[in-house]
Amino acid sequence: MEAFLTSSLLVAVAEIGDKTQLLALLLATRFRKPVPIVLGILCATLANHALAAWAGAEVARWIGPEWMRWILSATFVAMAAWCLIPDKADGLRATAGAGAFVTTLVSFFLVEIGDKTQIATVALAARFQSLALVTAGTTLGLMLANVPVVFFGDAIARRVPLKVVRAIAALLFVALGIAAALTPLS
Repeated sequence: MEAFLTSSLLVAVAEIGDKTQLLALLLATRFRKPVPIVLGILCATLANHALAAWAGAEVARWIGPEWMRWILSATFVAMAAWCLIPDKADGLRATAGAGAFVTTLVSFFLVEIGDKTQIATVALAARFQSLALVTAGTTLGLMLANVPVVFFGDAIARRVPLKVVRAIAALLFVALGIAAALTPLS
């Protein structure tokens, strides 16, 4: 349960102001069809994060617990620094001619590749060695951050202090980095 809750919280906070959240806002304003957009986000995220969690679990098996502990610690601290850098929506475009679901599915899957939440998913799966719980947790976290944007994007963007949210996300990643350094993996 710790893997699920930690993954959900970390990704939900880290996702605020992320380029995928900006993409959700762009898609919501373009299509004005929230249900297909939300379903596209869900399907793309499940596929992307399942692959990332699998990669994280495999890397953890290859490297061994002692080295993995230090790699995870450094990765989480690097993720903290990355959270402080605002994302931009540059280059995010809808798939030509496709509907809301397909455009969202393809766009979200591709935009998540190499994104901080995908890398966090790899690290969390390596840390907790629970593919299903980490995938479910990171997917829930991404949905918690993005679904409200699809429905209420403009109003939220005007009220949420993104600088504060990014700082909180960075602190959570630092705390996880410290915990990874202090806790031997089994």
